[in-house]
Amino acid sequence: MDRQTVIRLGSKRDGSRVWRRLYPLTILSALLLLIGGLATADEQLTKSGTVSIEQVQIAWIGSANLGGGTLQFNGQTYKFTIGGLGVGGFGISKLTATGEVYNLNDIAYFPGAYVQGRWGFALGDMSKGELWIRNDSGVYLHLKAQREGLALSLGGDALYVNMD
Repeated sequence: MDRQTVIRLGSKRDGSRVWRRLYPLTILSALLLLIGGLATADEQLTKSGTVSIEQVQIAWIGSANLGGGTLQFNGQTYKFTIGGLGVGGFGISKLTATGEVYNLNDIAYFPGAYVQGRWGFALGDMSKGELWIRNDSGVYLHLKAQREGLALSLGGDALYVNMD
């Protein structure tokens, strides 16, 4: 092996080729861990309320989303904003989601950081999708999503919820 070959093997280009090969496996592994963790919690979930969310999501391998919603909990309505960054998917869509809130015992445990596993698609006004979102306090949101736009969504996100 001559000196040029050694230099070429240690270059950034080789590192990027390796990363391109490992990137899909890394994302798939992270999603399986996330979704597996959410699925095992299914047996211990206690319904506490309902939630509706509207947000815009933009994705091109990485993704960003921003929006807001309402939480129905203990006979009261609370407004909140939600936003985050993630990986997986491409396109732009408007998401409207409704669903159940689980394991919320006190409104103080609703705001904060959440992780989300997502899948779905949007083609015009034809869409399908489902979301599971969990925070560190053990609060889960199970959402049925309707999207408008042009997007394919399969990935995970870190989200932050702030009460208005």
